[in-house]
Amino acid sequence: MLSDNFPKCYSHSQVIKMRIPSRYAPLLFSALLSAIMVAIVSAFVLVISQGLHAGFAAQWLRSCLTTWPVAFPTVAVVAPLVRDLVGRMTV
Repeated sequence: MLSDNFPKCYSHSQVIKMRIPSRYAPLLFSALLSAIMVAIVSAFVLVISQGLHAGFAAQWLRSCLTTWPVAFPTVAVVAPLVRDLVGRMTV
């Protein structure tokens, strides 16, 4: 159950109420999408260029932490433009 992951001081109804307001949905979308993309792409590039090695995890984490600050605002700015473009291109 969802509430099993939370400290016992929270009731089930309190856990359900701990949600982000919908006005933050575009920022949350941008944060999640950019984090997922950065994680996947940086891992792929590192494996292709250097292979799996002993320091891979640390290098991958550094790569994610240095590229995500670029990816997040890029997705935040570009995603609404792409949605608009797709809306114009589809019936």
